[in-house]
Amino acid sequence: MELDKMDENDWKYHGEGNKSLVVSHVQHARVLRLLKYSTEDAENSHKTTEQAFRHIQNIVDYSQNVMKPLLGEKFIHNGEAVKLPLDFVRQLSLKVQQERPESRCDKVMDTLSGCALCLPNLTQLSSCCCCSREHRPPLCIEIKPKCGFLPASRHITKDIKRKVCRFCMHQHFKLANGKWKRLSHYCPLDLFSGNKQRMSLAIKHLIEEPQNNFNIFKGGECIYTCNDDADVLQDLDELAQHLRPYFLPSGSLLSRQQSSKVVLNELIQVIVSALLSTWDCPRSGQLRKTHLSEGRVTCEASLLHRDLLRNGNHCLPKDCVLDKILSTQMLDNLDIEGLSPLFKRVEQHLQMFPKERCRLQMDGPYNASFLEKVQNCPAEDDGSIEYAVGKVHQYRVAMTAKDCSIMVAIATCGEDDGLDQSLEIQPTKPRFTCSVSILDLDPKPYESISHQSRLDYKIVNHYLRRTQPNNQELDNLEELANQSLFLGRDRDGEDCTLVFHPV
Repeated sequence: MELDKMDENDWKYHGEGNKSLVVSHVQHARVLRLLKYSTEDAENSHKTTEQAFRHIQNIVDYSQNVMKPLLGEKFIHNGEAVKLPLDFVRQLSLKVQQERPESRCDKVMDTLSGCALCLPNLTQLSSCCCCSREHRPPLCIEIKPKCGFLPASRHITKDIKRKVCRFCMHQHFKLANGKWKRLSHYCPLDLFSGNKQRMSLAIKHLIEEPQNNFNIFKGGECIYTCNDDADVLQDLDELAQHLRPYFLPSGSLLSRQQSSKVVLNELIQVIVSALLSTWDCPRSGQLRKTHLSEGRVTCEASLLHRDLLRNGNHCLPKDCVLDKILSTQMLDNLDIEGLSPLFKRVEQHLQMFPKERCRLQMDGPYNASFLEKVQNCPAEDDGSIEYAVGKVHQYRVAMTAKDCSIMVAIATCGEDDGLDQSLEIQPTKPRFTCSVSILDLDPKPYESISHQSRLDYKIVNHYLRRTQPNNQELDNLEELANQSLFLGRDRDGEDCTLVFHPV
């Protein structure tokens, strides 16, 4: 990428989150991620070029030196901090403004520093991957899985936190505050269970109510995302028509409604296979399992039948993408309630010795020394500031893993494409080549911990007020589990072949 020859017409709006906006190149598989600021204080709060570049370089260093060793090198793509021509950035901001969702326009793109993060476009497979001669554009499914376990910390004061997961409780809080108009029935514990039937239903619920947790791209273009005012069944039917060429033969005689059920079920099975696959143990029948020994592995708010929750397997193949993410999330073994006193210990220490902030790496640098503080924190509290800082850093890393996204990119393979049999999962048709990546791995600010403590209190108490003295609402929701455009059932055999390639 020649920075001195940047043309805003070569880039298009790709999406945005709370703190950054992403544009993608129209020809090359690259994206630029640019910082955003609130419109209310954009003039006063913008960073200097040096500050903005350091902020983005911190993201790169954190991904490279902290998250990659924890999550696995094969899943992580660090990116590169770049300085762009200011005129290009200003013109780009004007170009993409009309494409931005209204709900995101409370913040403006940083046009003053010219700094950005350059990354591979993970919605597309690399050119080295084999693709069908039919030249169908690759599909990419983006999932933000959220926290996949229930806390078991002795510091928890409300027992409901040991029974209902944070995501399910947070849904009620967001609904009451107008964040969403409909309740999502997705439960992260079902996705992280390793049980194919539970995982299938979790993905089904993500598709039915995507919110900010699920997107589908086709050829790099987003074809399915959150639309809070849309007719859900109509949206699902349109999605199914996009997917039909990938999962149904062209001469299929199925009706439109029947084909919609089939292709959406096929999509779910491909996603489940990708999330459970591991490069270390390619044979599906020989996978090592990671059992969730700490705490409960089921959420009382899940819509799954209670017998399935009691009797299903609760384990993940070791080193699959979900296993890596869950293991990192579980660095938070005290819960925010157990961490709060340690956070106060650190706060008091920094007030007395402000120069210690650098030595304790509260703002980085995110290097091998920071990772050592995370990995070698003592198991028991010895009253030291080092223990408190280690647990705070562990919590910040766990929060990153709880807020990351998984990108599953797939493309069809032709019958003549040579595939390594050791990488196949059930050698039946249709056949896909696949790449799995993790992104959104920014460091969580040290100062955000106090906000998390207040938010946790609000979410839990709102849920208790809403669901007690009885849980009749959960019983009513359970009846909705079977009302869907497509089935979420598991099958003994996978009707797909996945072949995995690094990006």
